[in-house]
Amino acid sequence: MEKTKKLKRRPATTIFDTYGDKITDAYDRAVREALIRHRKLGNYVVVERDGEIVRLQGEEIDEILK
Repeated sequence: MEKTKKLKRRPATTIFDTYGDKITDAYDRAVREALIRHRKLGNYVVVERDGEIVRLQGEEIDEILK
């Protein structure tokens, strides 16, 4: 009887393995644009700080954007 070769499995590659850096960069840009838009319109943003949910407005949003 002839021995069959075992096929080597390649590790599964996901979209995040391939494009992770680009996805992260796009996410960072989108968040920054949203913060700028909220600041310009005078809207607040809700964030988590030290386990607390807080609302930030105006200059507090500017601090995040630095």
